[in-house]
Amino acid sequence: MEYNFAEIEQKWQKRWIERKTYKVEVDPSRPKFYVLDMFPYPSGAGLHVGHPLGYIASDIYTRYKRLKGFNVLHPMGYDAFGLPAEQYAIQTGQHPAVTTEKNIDRYREQLDKIGFSFDWDREVRTCDPGYYHWTQWAFLKMFDSFYCNDENKALPISKLVEAFERAGTEGLNAACTREMSFTAAQWKVMSEAEKENVLQNYRLAFRADTMVNWCPGLGTVLANDEVKDGLSVRGGFPVEQKQMKQWLLRVTAYAQRMLDGLDRLEWSDSLKEIQRNWIGRSEGAQVFFGLKGLDEQLEIFTTRADTIFGVTFMVLAPEHELVGKLTAPEYKDAVENYLEEAKKRSERERMADTKRVSGQFTGGYAINPFNGKEIPIYVSDYVLSGYGTGAIMAVPAHDSRDYAFAKHFGLPIVPVVEGGDLSVGSYDAKSGTMINSEFLTGMDVREAIPAMIDEIEKRGFGSRRVNYRLRDAIFSRQRYWGEPFPIYYKDDVACPLSEDRLPLQLPPMRDFGPTADGEPPLARAKDWHTDEGYPYELSTMPGFAGSSAYYLRYMDPHNDKELVSKEADEYWRNVDLYVGGIEHATGHLMYSRFWNMFLYDIGCVCEPEPFKKLINQGMIQGRSNFVYRIKGTNKYVSVGLKDGYDTQEIHVDVNIVRNDVLDLDAFRKWMPEYADAEFVLEDGKYVCGWAIEKMSKSMYNVVNPDHIVRDYGADTLRMYEMFLGPLEQSKPWDTNGIDGVHKFLRRFWRLFFDRDGKLILTDEKPTAGELKTLHKTIRKVTEDIENFSFNTSVSAFMICLNELSNQKCAKRAVLEPLVVLIAPFAPHLAEEVWEQLGHGTSVFDARFPEYDEKYLVEDSFEYPVSFNGKMRFKKELSLSLSPKEVEAAVLADPAAGKYLEGKTPKKVVVVPGKIVNVVC
Repeated sequence: MEYNFAEIEQKWQKRWIERKTYKVEVDPSRPKFYVLDMFPYPSGAGLHVGHPLGYIASDIYTRYKRLKGFNVLHPMGYDAFGLPAEQYAIQTGQHPAVTTEKNIDRYREQLDKIGFSFDWDREVRTCDPGYYHWTQWAFLKMFDSFYCNDENKALPISKLVEAFERAGTEGLNAACTREMSFTAAQWKVMSEAEKENVLQNYRLAFRADTMVNWCPGLGTVLANDEVKDGLSVRGGFPVEQKQMKQWLLRVTAYAQRMLDGLDRLEWSDSLKEIQRNWIGRSEGAQVFFGLKGLDEQLEIFTTRADTIFGVTFMVLAPEHELVGKLTAPEYKDAVENYLEEAKKRSERERMADTKRVSGQFTGGYAINPFNGKEIPIYVSDYVLSGYGTGAIMAVPAHDSRDYAFAKHFGLPIVPVVEGGDLSVGSYDAKSGTMINSEFLTGMDVREAIPAMIDEIEKRGFGSRRVNYRLRDAIFSRQRYWGEPFPIYYKDDVACPLSEDRLPLQLPPMRDFGPTADGEPPLARAKDWHTDEGYPYELSTMPGFAGSSAYYLRYMDPHNDKELVSKEADEYWRNVDLYVGGIEHATGHLMYSRFWNMFLYDIGCVCEPEPFKKLINQGMIQGRSNFVYRIKGTNKYVSVGLKDGYDTQEIHVDVNIVRNDVLDLDAFRKWMPEYADAEFVLEDGKYVCGWAIEKMSKSMYNVVNPDHIVRDYGADTLRMYEMFLGPLEQSKPWDTNGIDGVHKFLRRFWRLFFDRDGKLILTDEKPTAGELKTLHKTIRKVTEDIENFSFNTSVSAFMICLNELSNQKCAKRAVLEPLVVLIAPFAPHLAEEVWEQLGHGTSVFDARFPEYDEKYLVEDSFEYPVSFNGKMRFKKELSLSLSPKEVEAAVLADPAAGKYLEGKTPKKVVVVPGKIVNVVC
C-alpha cells in the first residue's frame, strides 16, 4: 500500500477533533508552556501559502514541548473587528457580522486542513460581546486610573481627587497632558464639569483635542500606517490632518518602564532597537522664549541647550496652538494657505520626507532669553506637533534640516562649535570647543551642555527634562464595526457606564456609513442612549483594542466573572513563545506591553510583560509566472523563443502552471480574452518565465494552501514551508521544489510498510551504524528545534532516511523513536504509523527521544591521504590505531603504490583523526 496522504490526513484530523487531543486545562502537576501566534484578521481572500509559515513553526514547537512533557497551551482565535468588513458592508449592505462569520468559517476550514494542534475550545473572536466585555472593562479601569510618577504605577483616580482636596496640585508628580496649578480651595469651588475637565488631564484613558488623519471618504480617523501619499491605503481616498476630540490612552506614562523592560525580554536585538527608537528617550531642557508683542511664552524642548546662541529662527508645527496668535495680519493669508496644504500630509510622510523644504514666515518673533535678540518664527511641516512641544529652536550651523531651511529662506547661520565648513553644509557639533556663545565660549561641548542647563534653571528660563518621542495612542475611530465605548454623556461630560451593565453591545443597523454631516454611523442608531436618555459615545474603539490582551483571555476564555481567574493567570502566567511579523513592532507589541503593565499595576495579572520570547518569521514571497504575447496578436510564445519576437510580458495565474509549464486548456478558460489563444511551443510545451515578487492577487502569484494539501498533503506543505529556508528570513515560494519533500515522505513511509501495506519491522538488535544514525539525528533535530532552525531539521531527516535505506534498516528499536521524532513536522503520517505499530494512544502522548552520546563516539575515521601535498585517495581506519599503524596501513594500500612508483617515501606525516601526507 502506497502512502495515501489524503485518507490518512482526513482520518486524523477528524479523530483529533473527536478525541479533543489538543484540549488543555490547568494542571499544577505538570510544567506549563504557552505558545501563541499573532491571531489573524479573517479577510475574504482566505489564507495563501505565506500565512501559515509562522503557524507551522509554532505548531512544531508546540508538539515538541508536549512530547517533552510540558502542558502546552496553543490557542487560536480571530481579530474580527476591522475596516475591510465595514467597507464591504457600506458597499453591499451586508452586515459586517455576516461577512466576518463567513470569512472565519473559511479560515477555520483552511487551518484544519493543515493539521494544527490548536485548542479550539479556547477560540476567541474580538467581535463577540462576551469577549469585548473585557475590552470595555479594561477601558473603564484605565478611565478610573492615573499614573503616579512617585510610585511609578497606575493608581485609582480617587487618590488623585483626595490629593486635590487636600493640597491642590502642590507636590503632585503625575503623568499629564499639560502642567496645571491650582489650590485645594480652587478645586473645591469648581463645578463637576470643571473637575472632570481637570481629571481628563490625568486619566489613563482620556478625551482631548488632537490632530488626526481624517479621511472623509471612509468617514473615519486612520492610523499613520493606513495612509500613503496623502491617500487612504484602503480605497485611495484623500486624507487630511484635522483637529478632533478623540479618546486616547496615556501610553507615554509607561515609556520608561517599556524601555527598561526590553532588557528582560528574549526578543531579537533588531526588534528591541525598533522599540527603543520608537519610544525615543532623550535628555535635555525645557526652555521658554518670550514672544514679541504677546504675554505668552513659546516652550521648546532641546537636547542641545548649549547651542542657544546659534539660534537664528524658530519653527512651529502647522498644528501648534500659537500659530494663529503670533501670525501678523499681513502674513495671515499665506500662513492659512500653507496650513491647508500641510493638512494633506500624514505625520509619517512628513517624518520620512527629509529632502523637501517648505515653510512660511508668520511675521512673529521670539525673544532669546539670554541675549534678548529677536528671532523670526516660521511654520513648517518638518516639525511635528506630537514630538516635544511642537516647536523648535533652529540652529542651522549644526543641523542638516535647519541648514537646508536657512539656505532656502536666506536666514543667518551662526556656528557655536568650532570646526567644519558652513559653505559646504552643517556639521556635527557633538564634540569640540564652544564659540560665539558668551559665557560658554571656550568650554568643551561636554561641559557646556550641563553648564547651560544649570544656567537655564538658575535664571528661571526652564528646567531639565526627559522627553520621549512616543506619543499617546489615539483610541477612537468614527466607524461602526468596533467595540462600543462604555461611556455616556451628561451635558458633554463623559461618564463611565457601571461595570454591571457590560457589555455594551453594538446596536443593529442597516446603514454603516457616516451621516450626511460627517458624524459616525452610530449617530443614526435607534435608542443609542442609556435608559435615562443620556447619549452614548458615537465612536468605537480602534483595531488594536481587541488584540491588546487577547493572550490573557485565552487562559480563561469562558470566565464570565473576570478577564482571567487568579488560578489560570498564576499557572499560565505569560506567553513563553510568541510568533509573528516584525511589522507589529511599533503597533500591537507596544500596545500589548502597555495594556499588560497597566493590568499588572492594578493586580489583575502576575507578570509585568506579556511575551517572554518573540520570534519574527520572515515573509514567503511569490514566485510569479509570465506568458509572452506577440504584440498585436493573441498568440503567445514560450520563454525560450521569445527573443525572436516583439512580445509583451503578462502575469499568469501560478495555479495553472506546474514546474513552469503552462496548462494550455486552463489558460484558455482562465479569462475570456484568452479563449482563442494560440501558442508557439518549445519541445511541445509552453514554458513560462518567472520572477520573485511580493505575493499579491494583482500578480496572480498567490498560491492557495488548499491546492497544495489536495495535491501533496498537509504534511508535505508543513515540511516544505520549513525547508524553504531559515524561519526569520524572507524566501520565495517555489512549487517546483515541493516534489522532493513529497517523495521524502513516501520513502519514509516505505521504511515501515511493503507494497501491500504490511508492516515490515523486526525486533532484531540494531547495529552500531544504525544506532549512530538514529542518535545523531535525534541530537541534530533536538538542537534545531530549540534554535528554530527547522530547515536544517528537514535536511537532517533526509540524510537519516538515506543512511537507514542504505543500511536496509527495518528494526523497531531504530524506527519507532524516529516516528516520534518526525511527529511535530508530519503529525498525520506519524499518528498513522504509530497506530500501525500497535499503540492505542496518540503519538503525542509519547515522549520525545533522547540521544545517547555513547552511540555518537566515532570509532573510525576516513583519512584523506595526500602525496606531496595533493590529496589522492581516502582510507577509513580505526581511531584506535597509532600513527605508525596508520602509516603502515596507508603504505600497504594498493592505491599508494600508484603514487610511490616503487620509491621509498622520504617522510610520512600522520595527524591522528585528521590527515596523512606522504612525502616522496
